[in-house]
Amino acid sequence: MSSTPPVRRRTVHSGGLPLAVFEQGDPDAPTVLLVHGYPDTHVVWDEIAADLARDHHVVRYDVRGAGESAAPAGRDGYRLEHLADDLFAVADAVSPDRPVHLLAHDWGSIQSWEAVTSPGAESRIASYTTMSGPSLDHMGHWLRRRLRRPTPRHLRQLLHQGLHSWYITAFHLPYLAPGIWRLGLARAWPRVLRDLEHVTPRAGHPQPTLRRDAVRGIELYRANFRPTLGSPRERPTEVPVQLITLTRDRYVAPFLSEGLERWVPNLTRRTLHAGHWSALLEKGATVADLVREFTARIEQGSSPENDGRLVVVTGGGSGIGRATALAFAEEGARVVVCDLDLPAAERTAELASLIGPQAHAYRVDVSDGAAMDAFAQQVAAEHGVPDVMVNNAGIGHSGTFLQTTEKEWQRVLDVNLWGVIHGCRAFGSLMADRGRGGHLVNVSSAAAYLPSKALTAYATSKAAVFMLSDCLRAEFVEHGIGVSTICPGIVNTNITRTSTFSATTATEQAAKQARAAKLYARRGFPPEKVAAAIVGAVRTGKPVVPVTPEAKAARFLSRLSPGLLRLAARLNIT
Repeated sequence: MSSTPPVRRRTVHSGGLPLAVFEQGDPDAPTVLLVHGYPDTHVVWDEIAADLARDHHVVRYDVRGAGESAAPAGRDGYRLEHLADDLFAVADAVSPDRPVHLLAHDWGSIQSWEAVTSPGAESRIASYTTMSGPSLDHMGHWLRRRLRRPTPRHLRQLLHQGLHSWYITAFHLPYLAPGIWRLGLARAWPRVLRDLEHVTPRAGHPQPTLRRDAVRGIELYRANFRPTLGSPRERPTEVPVQLITLTRDRYVAPFLSEGLERWVPNLTRRTLHAGHWSALLEKGATVADLVREFTARIEQGSSPENDGRLVVVTGGGSGIGRATALAFAEEGARVVVCDLDLPAAERTAELASLIGPQAHAYRVDVSDGAAMDAFAQQVAAEHGVPDVMVNNAGIGHSGTFLQTTEKEWQRVLDVNLWGVIHGCRAFGSLMADRGRGGHLVNVSSAAAYLPSKALTAYATSKAAVFMLSDCLRAEFVEHGIGVSTICPGIVNTNITRTSTFSATTATEQAAKQARAAKLYARRGFPPEKVAAAIVGAVRTGKPVVPVTPEAKAARFLSRLSPGLLRLAARLNIT
């Protein structure tokens, strides 16, 4: 194992203040500039810096008032414009002929936004990866939009963020916050990080100067929050931005980034299942990999806009699977589809490639567990670990319990239930091991809660998928992996043309398939609407999504009057 690249110290002057700057790695490699937050110093980046220094020129500095850097004489010296000047001064000193890649956290992110949104910033900043620190100007506009339109959702967001930002109010009260830091919080800070953030204590962190740094850093809040939020500026940027949302952040809610595309047209969103500080101190290797992937694409000249989520869709050769693949491709996702019918899957990939990044197709039998495991490993090796897995492949079957043979039961359960189990196991384990979260989408059916004596095997398989999803949701939440159950109703797809019927001759089965296809076509509910519901469920994290009006009505009745549905199940309706 290679040793940690040595750290070189230098001093950079900005606005009359000496700033302590620390460098690692090859100066001829792309430069990554790390900016720490409050109440930290450059040492919070130790693990990430050592990792990135293997193939980057890594630069850290103590921001003014922290660590080994000097402090300004008064509160005005902590204004955002001075902090941005410091960042540019360090960047110019360590990489005068080449734009730097920024990585920032907490207050480091807030002050980096000031630099990134400065006119002409794209000539000095090649990319920006931000964690747990919004632009105060963008946040000011976010607040105004919600106050102008006080919908229940907007009011919930305002209340939620207000409760989680209580410390900002405390920091504006005279004497209180400085006194708390001086009288014991600094000494207790390692226990706070251990108990609330699950951060393992380590030598050198927190820094010996924590109490002084924390007291001085309160001026960051007092100098900037009220002036900026009260009169937010228009602050767009052309710099490519990677936003890493921390799912366990106690201070910065994910919805604060809603509408960020208005200001950042070149935005890549990533999710990391970590807390505010544990992202840096426990998930450092994952953060380093995210930054490494992002900067590599910038250096290679490829657009991060085309570096969307990786989405895998089973049964992607037609119907809901194809529509879902195209819907994600339209959002910029990289799509991988599989199907038993390889030419159909290849046609889906071809269509997806026309509207989004290059898509790929594979032939896979989802009922074969070993084949699904091999498929998952192949996808991970060739494309990466997926962010979204859509278990869509399914077959239809009609028949009463006494009519349905063991072979027919086996076929339905192998595809409809075991196919979902195989997909969740193979790809869910990859997501959990990666540690960045993800989303599993399991396509069930309104039949999951709408019993019918004529759909015994099919309804049983879909009800099992419904319950499986509920169980997985409880387990995978610890890994930041969402699980959504999609319940379409009567949708115009080719599942009716391939459905089987118990106790029928070949001629009778063909006739029933034709009648069912005609009925579904007359209903006219397109698979594109189901695909939109799937994309929406991934975006919002909604656990259960009935799609068609009849699916919604049946879901309502299953809760209001399950006895009525049990009576309706006696009808001979296929």
